[in-house]
Order: sequence, then structure tokens, then C-alpha cells
Amino acid sequence: MAEKIKINRAIISVSDKTGVEQLALHLQEMGVEIISTGGTLKALKDANVHAVSVSTFTGSPEILGGRVKTLHPKVHAGVLFRRDNPDDVEQMSQSDYRSIDLVVVNLYPFQQTLARPDANDTEIVENIDIGGPTLIRAAAKNFSSATVVVDPGDYARLIDEMKSGDGTTTLEFRHQCAAKAFALTSAYDTAIAGYFAHGKEKSEGDSADRVTLELNRHCSLRYGENPHQQASLYALNGFQAPSLIKAEVLGGKELSYNNYSDLDAGMNMLLDFDEPFACVLKHANPCGAATADNIAEAYRLAYESDPLSAFGCIIGLNKPVDMECAKLLHETPFVECILAPSYDPEALKMLKKKKSRRLLALPGIESGRLKDQVVYKYIQGAFLMQSADDLQTAEDALTVATKRTPTPQEIKSLLFAWKVVKHTKSNAIVLAKGNATVGIGMGQTSRVDSSFLAVKRAGDRAKGAVMASDAFFPMPDGVEVATDAGVTAIIQPGGSKGDPQVIEAADKAGVAMVFTGVRHFKH
Repeated sequence: MAEKIKINRAIISVSDKTGVEQLALHLQEMGVEIISTGGTLKALKDANVHAVSVSTFTGSPEILGGRVKTLHPKVHAGVLFRRDNPDDVEQMSQSDYRSIDLVVVNLYPFQQTLARPDANDTEIVENIDIGGPTLIRAAAKNFSSATVVVDPGDYARLIDEMKSGDGTTTLEFRHQCAAKAFALTSAYDTAIAGYFAHGKEKSEGDSADRVTLELNRHCSLRYGENPHQQASLYALNGFQAPSLIKAEVLGGKELSYNNYSDLDAGMNMLLDFDEPFACVLKHANPCGAATADNIAEAYRLAYESDPLSAFGCIIGLNKPVDMECAKLLHETPFVECILAPSYDPEALKMLKKKKSRRLLALPGIESGRLKDQVVYKYIQGAFLMQSADDLQTAEDALTVATKRTPTPQEIKSLLFAWKVVKHTKSNAIVLAKGNATVGIGMGQTSRVDSSFLAVKRAGDRAKGAVMASDAFFPMPDGVEVATDAGVTAIIQPGGSKGDPQVIEAADKAGVAMVFTGVRHFKH
């Protein structure tokens, strides 16, 4: 393979025209002959670039409304021509074909069209590029003799490469560009395959025989869950829902592996609430959560749920941080991260005084979650895939199982606790008063142990509180722990063989209990 290849002729055909005029002008200054197509050709001529059409180069007109223009032997022979192969050299000479040394191509916006709510099937299919991927793959395959550039972000690097190499590119550069080119066509074909398998609404593929995940490295992390583990963060290509990948870090140290894990758990809680809501998390579990009339009061109530556990916490807020809220946050001992849609300028200035505190802004989290998302979980050598737990339970879906019916205020608190318990690791028990948690027990191997933990953390605040359980009570002991502590109402899925005994225990204590008919395990 030749270390350096001179670029004498280039074909430029791009959908995304960012920076293409400047690139072409630089190429023209270096004596490169430029071939182009359609809208790209017009843009180049408007920029005073001397470019010839593909039709002029091949001697064949574009046909079928532009569907066939670069699909021609003169084009692909020029791209696939191996400079060090005598047979290729002889055939090119006999056919009067000329080499094409540089391919600058990006593709029809298929993914962007698919994401548009108003796009119909005809428009989506018309945005499947044929000639572009073919050119890209040809040049990438022949990287030993040709250079392919698919990312406008690489134009400057290409020009620097050519200027420093007297109009040539190095083998290393061409190899790197080929890798990026094949990654682009792979992601493109994956999106198309997803659309044909599932249609516009479910291109993620919830029950496909084959699912391909395209991951792009976002950044390297200092270490993983523990200092001896290596870690990186990868972005799922084409993901449309709110994601920490899209968050802006406004202050503080570099985010760690555990920070991302905890912040994601917090973000998912925020997406379930419309009213001002705050959550305080440790190890991806809430230790406090609350709603209120304003975000400052919501945070105060959430923090007061369990101040001891909150040391070294992650804080999530679904409304912009104002000065009233910032003062409370600033006074909180040792906060790892704060996630909010935005921060008032003076609030941000105050919070940035603690240099180690990480501050993230993620616009859009106040808008709620997208429906019909698909989530993945890695197990050794495989992935589990399921639809997201986005089910919301309304009051009319509740079934009263006890003699006593809960009061309107208890119903409101029960539904709040039910939202929180969904985001708590199983076995999960949440005690709440009003619209704030007062005690949470999670992650235990028995439900009664989680009940003991929740009651212990609540202390005297358990009196008059309500209780939520993410799954049914197999026996009455968990209910008895709560009623002995003063809990007045319980929400749980129901459906256990032990329901009659559980209901009897609730009735004996004069407690109201409602069944939801669904559970919210989180493992």
C-alpha cells in the first residue's frame, strides 16, 4: 500500500452542505479537479468554484429524477482503481477512465426524516440514499488508493493533511477516514432496517428477530464503579428521548461512572412529574422526593425526608433553579451533582462557588417522558430488552380492598408514593406524608425488611403517613409493621394468595388499602 496518495481529482456530493464551499475553494487552490452533482454543484458554482457535473464526466445524463447519477462505471472505476495493480492500470488506460482520488459524500437525511412527525412513508423511502453509500463504501474499501471524507468536521483536517503533504494524504489518515465511513453506512442501514421491520413509530424494534445497537463513544471516564475498573460513556445513535448525553455540565469536576448511573435514575424520576418536583438520590435510589407549589419547597421537603442518607447525594429538579432554591442547595452538605432544566444566572453563580459540585442543565426534562421507549440491560454475553415502565396509574384505576375507603388526601398521597416506589430498587417500600416521602426502604431480599427500614427512617413521621409497596405482600407481616407505626393507608398491586390475610390485617388496624393491579419491580 502506498504511504501517500496525491489527490488530483475529487467527487463532492453532500446533503449536509456545512463547510463544503470552503473545502472546495481550498481544493481548487491546490489544483484539484472537482466533480459534483445536483444541489451541491449549484452551491459550489455559486461560491465561484469551477466544478463539472457528473454527467459531463461520465458522458451520461442523470435519469429517473436524479435517482441514477453517480451509479456509473466511470465513477466507480475511478474510485476503486488500485494504483499499484498493473491489471487495473491497463484497464483504466484502455477504457480512457480517470482516477478519482477523493470522495466527499454525506447521505440523504433518512434518520432526520424518520424522526419528523409529519413525514409520510413515501417521503421516508425517497430519503433512502443509494448512490451515496455505494460511493462511500467503494472509497472506504479502496482506502489504500483513495480518500473518503463523510464528516464536515473532518474538512479542516483533510486540508491540513494535504497542505503538509504537498497535496497528498497519508495511509493512516485514509484508514481512519475509512473506519468512520463504514460506521456511517452501518448506522444508516441499521436505521433503514429498523424502519422496514417496525414502521415509523417503532423503529427501535421491540420484538425484532435481530436488533443492532449503534454506539458512539462520547467520552472516556476516569474509572468505573471502582478505581481499578476502566470505563467509557457511549451514546446510542439516533436516541430521541431526554438523555444525559445531551446535558451541559456548567460547573464542577468531571462526571464519574457512578455519577452518570445515579443521574440517570434521577432524570427518570423527574420525567414522571409535571408539578414542581425534587428528588435526592444515593446509589440510584431515592432517599427523598417531594412535590410542592415551587421548586425550592419541593427540594426542602425532599431533603428533609432523610438528611443522613443525603450526604454525598445526587439532586434532581424538574424546574429551573431560582435563587430561593439555590440558597437551600448551597447550604446542603456535600452534594455530588445537581441536575435541572436550567439555572437563573445569579443562582448558578452561587452554586459554582463549590468547585467540586457538578452542575448539569438538561432542557426538556420538564416536558415529561416520551412514550413507547425501549430499554436494554446487559447480562453476560447478551442483552435483555423491554418496553420502558412508563405506566401511569390514575385514581379511577384503584380498587379499594378494605372496609375503609381512603380519604381524598390519602388518595393524593398514595398516588404520589406510588410514583416514587416505581423508581426504587426492589423490594421497595415508600412512606409519604402529603406529597413528600418520610421513609424509604429498598433493595432487601424480603419485603418485611424493607418495611422495617422505611418505618425506622420515618420515625415518628410514620404516624399518619401512607405506604406504597412496589409488589404485593405475600403475608401480612409487612402491613403489620406499617400499621403498628401509625400508617393509615396502603397502596400495592394485590394479587397474592395471601391477599385475604393481608386485607384482614389492614381491616383490623382500621387502615385503608387500595390495589393497583400492576407492579413496579426495579431490579
